[in-house]
Amino acid sequence: MPRTFPCPRCGQVATWEDNPARPFCSDRCKLIDLGAWANEDYKLPTQDSASSADEPE
Repeated sequence: MPRTFPCPRCGQVATWEDNPARPFCSDRCKLIDLGAWANEDYKLPTQDSASSADEPE
């Protein structure tokens, strides 16, 4: 029985073996996800450091 998992983009069941688009279910989901990265829709949380404007002179 082939291993299956949910597509990270659409949630549809996808197979791992013989899937050139893995971890996605299709090239369509793969390209949609790539476009989201290119548009900077995904952001990693960061902690802002104190700016020089906040420091006393």
